Amino acid sequence: MAEIKVPELAESITEGTIAEWLKQPGDAVEKGENIAELETDKINVEITSEHAGVIQDLSKEAGDTVEVGDVIGHIDESGQASGSTGGAAPAQESEPEKTPEKPAEPAQTSPSEDESSDEPDDNSSERPVASPAARKMAREKGLDLNAVPTKDPMGRVRKEDVENYESNKAAASAAKEQTSAKESAPAPKDEFDGKPVERQRMSRRRQTIASRLVDVQQNTAMLSTFNEIDMSAVMDIRKRWKETFQEQHDVRLGFMSFFTKAVIAALKQFPLLNAEIDGNEIIQKQFYDIGMAVSTENGLIVPVVKDADRKSFAELEQEVVDLSLKARDNKLSLSELQGGSFTITNGGVFGSLLSTPILNAPQVGILGMHKIQWRPVAIDQENMENRPMMYIALSYDHRIVDGKEAVSFLVKIKELLENPESLMLEG
Repeated sequence: MAEIKVPELAESITEGTIAEWLKQPGDAVEKGENIAELETDKINVEITSEHAGVIQDLSKEAGDTVEVGDVIGHIDESGQASGSTGGAAPAQESEPEKTPEKPAEPAQTSPSEDESSDEPDDNSSERPVASPAARKMAREKGLDLNAVPTKDPMGRVRKEDVENYESNKAAASAAKEQTSAKESAPAPKDEFDGKPVERQRMSRRRQTIASRLVDVQQNTAMLSTFNEIDMSAVMDIRKRWKETFQEQHDVRLGFMSFFTKAVIAALKQFPLLNAEIDGNEIIQKQFYDIGMAVSTENGLIVPVVKDADRKSFAELEQEVVDLSLKARDNKLSLSELQGGSFTITNGGVFGSLLSTPILNAPQVGILGMHKIQWRPVAIDQENMENRPMMYIALSYDHRIVDGKEAVSFLVKIKELLENPESLMLEG
């Protein structure tokens, strides 16, 4: 009997929650085949079988928390899948033609039952071998004798087999009705005011997100500052180069590449926003791994574009698309979620006009993009024009970033995006 163990996940991950069993007891499994899906704090991973055989038992259920090395089930390496054995024995088809049927034993049938059933057994291969009493009871109950399992070594179905089958079937039906009733039952009532509520267990990832957000609020001196950008110049470039860019690079020219380039240029000028605190020391990072917040059904996650400063507009756009698709399909690797130095989040895709993003610890800065809104803007003292405007927000850790630096950081981004050709000069 081989053990199914929770494998080593990553240096920073020691436990997870079983999200789903992909195999059940009695199922055949090949070596290397996926058995279960495990939800960790960062990503979902699949537990694969190290042995071929049949799932003997599972000691944990979906929703249970397990640690690396825990035994969560067993595999019978010499077993056969339950589907291949036929389950409940249909009366053996080849046996009736050669084995004469034995009369029912007196201890197992009452005289009245035997006397009232004068129908002879049919030895054809289409009907199972059964006692007259068993046939009578099955006929009265509307049961199929072929479905009735028997412990008789000769495959003969007796009255008690029919009785057991009927009681088991009734119990299964009652359990199914009870489960169905439980599932369709109204949500539990709020004990305070009698109004309906529904309780739902938080996923492991949602619990982790909640815990980290609270930690950020408690352990940082987080402040936010705001500015606005006239997006006319960026939108004009996108309009003029949209088709050519798509043809040459097979990816759409979006806004993220412009903002990423502008953020990197601003980080180079204000390096404390590309740092983190380690005890009494400040670690200033000499690389630019930019996190891109992505909303998924399981919560917000932040895949990282590594060495973003070395990538072209097309490479940045392609990587943002790839990481977003992986995030939504739960296909991100741990390496794609680690090592970010600064984060960009875009609430504008959901219609947010203004917000204060929360830091992605241990980073000390996060930029929030918002919806582009056409509104009247004063061009000078006498003229107004409708312009596509976007509010941007910078949340920062005031322990190492002063207000002057934070405000200047946003002003730099504003200047670069309102004159996007300058992004090429910034490298």
